[in-house]
Amino acid sequence: MYTVTGELSHDNASAVAAAGLSAIAAGQSEFDLSAMTKIDSSAVAVMIAWQRQAIERGMQLQFSGYSANLLSLLTLYGLNEQFQLHPSERH
Repeated sequence: MYTVTGELSHDNASAVAAAGLSAIAAGQSEFDLSAMTKIDSSAVAVMIAWQRQAIERGMQLQFSGYSANLLSLLTLYGLNEQFQLHPSERH
């Protein structure tokens, strides 16, 4: 399981995206988002990049521990159905 920590905003989206892509390249398909402290709409773009990379590798990502704020953003953009979200582990 890959744990995403800290903030994911415009300021650090490239670095967070790269770290997640490295995790996918290493075979990680479960992403724990519960340690994220702050997000903005950049999080959606990062998740799309991760999902695209996973699909290219024949993998399906699973996200747990996501915040209500992230779910709201995904819903706003009509993308909440595009990701394997585990609501029972949401915080």
